[in-house]
Amino acid sequence: MRKTICLLGLAVLLITGNLSAQQKLPKLMLRLDDIGMCHAVNMAMQKMADTKMPFSASVQFACPWYQEAVAILKKNPQISVGVHLTLTSEWRYYRWGPVTGREAVPSLVDKDGYFHQSTDAFAKSGYKLDDVEKELSAQIERAQASGLKITYIDPHMGIALSTPELRALTEKLAHKYKLAISTLSDVVYFGETYHEMWGEPVATKKSAFLNYVSTKLSAARPNLVVIHVGLMQPEMNALFDMNSNMMNGKDGKPLTSLHRQTELNMMLSPEFKALVNKKFVLTNYTELVKEKGLAGMKKETVKN
Repeated sequence: MRKTICLLGLAVLLITGNLSAQQKLPKLMLRLDDIGMCHAVNMAMQKMADTKMPFSASVQFACPWYQEAVAILKKNPQISVGVHLTLTSEWRYYRWGPVTGREAVPSLVDKDGYFHQSTDAFAKSGYKLDDVEKELSAQIERAQASGLKITYIDPHMGIALSTPELRALTEKLAHKYKLAISTLSDVVYFGETYHEMWGEPVATKKSAFLNYVSTKLSAARPNLVVIHVGLMQPEMNALFDMNSNMMNGKDGKPLTSLHRQTELNMMLSPEFKALVNKKFVLTNYTELVKEKGLAGMKKETVKN
């Protein structure tokens, strides 16, 4: 009996020690952007969901495949869901437009009735803030009507936080709908550090990611890494990015699917899994909001 009690006591000490050690590790939040954009992106998210790792998923509720994303997310409560506020449509032949309809927000669409294809085109379009508010409200309301628990909002291609006026509007919507705002590189709301893998060359993407999460994370602040995933399938292979030449080869061949498959692979790799709970603990925006509360959301401008 005494031996059993001693063994139980030892087990409790080991568990307590492990929990204490984990509490001292940096907190890493993975945010998967552009979910719902297309089937190949959703299926990549499904592979991440199957690991049961907690992460955050930013869904484009203006895109044609958002309903499939909703179905996947409803089966995976470990994923924190956000609305990826969308005001651009950046592919050459694959386009989408406003949830409200083109007639309702005419200043947000091009001559074909779709969102503009680049951040520069949007900035020069003569958009009206009233139209932006109407459209982004509709995207948030579509998300909330989907049956998912929506925790946060964040800007697709940075647009909804790109000017003081748009930033103020996004903050207004966050307060109205009682949502958090996920950080951008130079605008932080919950003290997060910010890093993204999008611009890293394919050849060094995995090694750069593993090095960053192994050696660069802050123990004092939550650490956000923004990820773009997708499967190298015909659907994704055909997408030519009209916003960034980085995602297309010199021969004109689209590189987006290669970049996105590489980012998925690095997160599914044995090397990454081996670091979890040793170099960092994984968390998401649901847990961050529980910890800090929406009242803890305070804008902090970061100089890069």
